[in-house]
Amino acid sequence: MPDLLLELFCEEIPARMQRRAAEDLRKLVTDALVERGCVYEGAQAFATPRRLALHVVGLPARQPDLREEKKGPRVGAPEAALQGFLKSAGLTDISQAQVQADPKKGEFYVAIVEKPGRSTPEVIADIMPGIIRGFPWPKSMRWGAASANPGALRWVRPLQSILCTFGHEMETPEVVQFEIDGLRSGDVTRGHRFLAPDLIIVRRFDDYVAALERAKVVLDADRRKQMILTDARNLAFARGLELVEDEALLEEVAGLVEWPVTLVGSFDESFLAIPPEVVRATIRANQKCFVLREPAAGALTNRFVLVANIEASDGGEKIVGGNQRVVRARLSDARHFWETDQRPLPDFESASDKPLDQRLAKLRALGIVFHEKLGTQGERIDRIVALARELAPLVGADPDLAARAAELAKADLVTEMVGEFPEVQGLMGRRYAELQGEDRSVAAAVEEHYKPQGPTDRVPTDPVSVAVALADKLDTLVGFWAIDEKPTGSKDPFALRRAALGVIRIVLENGIRLNLSNAFASAYRSHRTTNPLLASQLDVAAASAGQSVAATINAVAGAVYQSDLLSFFHDRLKNYLRDQGARHDLIDAVLADAASDREPPGSPLRAGEPGGSRSRAANDDLLAIVRRVEALGRFLDTEDGRNLLAGAKRAANILRIEEKKDGRAYADAVDPALLAQPEEQALATALDAAEGRARAAVAAEDFEGAMAALAVLRPAVDAFFDKVTVNADEAALRANRLRLLSRLREATRTVADFSAIQG
Repeated sequence: MPDLLLELFCEEIPARMQRRAAEDLRKLVTDALVERGCVYEGAQAFATPRRLALHVVGLPARQPDLREEKKGPRVGAPEAALQGFLKSAGLTDISQAQVQADPKKGEFYVAIVEKPGRSTPEVIADIMPGIIRGFPWPKSMRWGAASANPGALRWVRPLQSILCTFGHEMETPEVVQFEIDGLRSGDVTRGHRFLAPDLIIVRRFDDYVAALERAKVVLDADRRKQMILTDARNLAFARGLELVEDEALLEEVAGLVEWPVTLVGSFDESFLAIPPEVVRATIRANQKCFVLREPAAGALTNRFVLVANIEASDGGEKIVGGNQRVVRARLSDARHFWETDQRPLPDFESASDKPLDQRLAKLRALGIVFHEKLGTQGERIDRIVALARELAPLVGADPDLAARAAELAKADLVTEMVGEFPEVQGLMGRRYAELQGEDRSVAAAVEEHYKPQGPTDRVPTDPVSVAVALADKLDTLVGFWAIDEKPTGSKDPFALRRAALGVIRIVLENGIRLNLSNAFASAYRSHRTTNPLLASQLDVAAASAGQSVAATINAVAGAVYQSDLLSFFHDRLKNYLRDQGARHDLIDAVLADAASDREPPGSPLRAGEPGGSRSRAANDDLLAIVRRVEALGRFLDTEDGRNLLAGAKRAANILRIEEKKDGRAYADAVDPALLAQPEEQALATALDAAEGRARAAVAAEDFEGAMAALAVLRPAVDAFFDKVTVNADEAALRANRLRLLSRLREATRTVADFSAIQG
């Protein structure tokens, strides 16, 4: 079957856009072909710094012929209706239509519309101009004299040529002819800009790839990446060193070159006095180069690997020399920043004799705004300090150390080094804290309070780091919820989903018991003290409600955060647990049960302490939710668990139907005198014993024990449904049996909502 080869050649495609652009091209073209009946076998898209290419295999030579029945009006319909039908069907007279009979609607007209399929090259020529004009570049431009026209073509950079051929593998393909803004498609491309700039005539895909290779262009980005990585490793190994691998940098560099040539450069060893992370960031950001380290100690060396886009006649000597000069200049700047940040600030020497404290004083004095509705960075630091001190005892941290770490956590934002390299914030704060003699846990927390910054990033484990990391993330979440700046759809400009996932991972991976609603209320109180607008709103709300501000804060936390921010956390927790392999229905069952009994939070932050019901605490306690899900999963893997689930679901279904039919809930106490059959008496007795044991076990957070308590219900439930007719003729008997089933439903809800479990 024929193949399609397409190439769009332009001046430059930024590296960050190439992958997405190749995928967009593949999807746009193949979707348009399938929509027109041209089904294909496979498609591959490619990108280099100067071209997008697409290869579609297994296309038909022609569209399939179309035969469509178009239903018209009834026989005897008004003339206007008949004329409209003829026009839409492309008929000239009603005699050209067929008459079909319908038993219900009578006879009506039907037009048989047959359209012969066009050749696939015609279809391609028809769809390509629209795809090119509407291509979804993040940024695009117009160029030349035509750019003055309103409908001028826009492209990421000036589009220079279009290659488009179609044909069988063993035959000479034809050029698919179309034109856009005076640019006609053809069978010509170009090679490397400098090494092989001449025109290349292309036939089919295999010839195209081989011709580009001869012209010093590697079409496949993944192959360019592998070439760079292999050569860089070999160059490092030949020098007894090891490459510091960087996937993001490798992806970027592969998008900057069509013919990768790896070379090794060096810099003066004196620059290794700078923190290695800064050396790496400097070389990476400014020259897109990889650094090398000693294999054993892992210490950074004064060598780096650069990737050129040309085979130089001097073996790359001038290219290496040019890169070394730039690296030397940038490292000189970095050393200046490093040394400057360790010196006192003349205008802030009265604040402290410690450089980092002076930077903190500068940050406060500058009044740097965190968010226009959430105040300055200085005010935010005050909130994080207060919350970290409150959280510290719950995670085993010293409150004074946690407060000190929170105070210094943002100070490096106004250092020279972070101003030049924002990606080293936190890390530089740690370095400067260590240099001024801070406690090791304080220095570590300055860096680690940003963690985890993604699903693969490590979680802080030092108690001081944990306290400050939780405080930082909870302050962010509660603050943006307070001003109604929540994630919507795919938009999350303040990375609140990442912050919530960070809290979840810190809590679960460190085994922390934390009452989230009370933490929200504490963070909200801190916002109230530092945010005049929020304070004014709360004062007005308190006055209108006739209650204290403290009571109003708790009410707001209960009304807003429990129902909204807590639900947001539950959604993030579901995603996290599903990624860990947990069953989604078990998570829903546990959360549905935990959410069924809500009370306003009290003051303590530790889950399970006074200030809320046990179910309320369980709803707020992420660790308890996870342990309950795990215990439920193990229970349902047993025969008792599976059978009890079936019985509980059957009871819930009966109750749902009967309660809807009767318009009432059967929540009253069971009347022992109406338990007529031995099986219902046995179930009532079993429930008396199991309910109490299950609730006591849940209260003690012994979820395995709660499951074991419920397991004893299984024989009684089986016998009940085997021998007892729930919908008895006698109304009182029927109602009492429904109340018994309601007790069964509530008993199982001590651990989960069994009706939410599949199976």
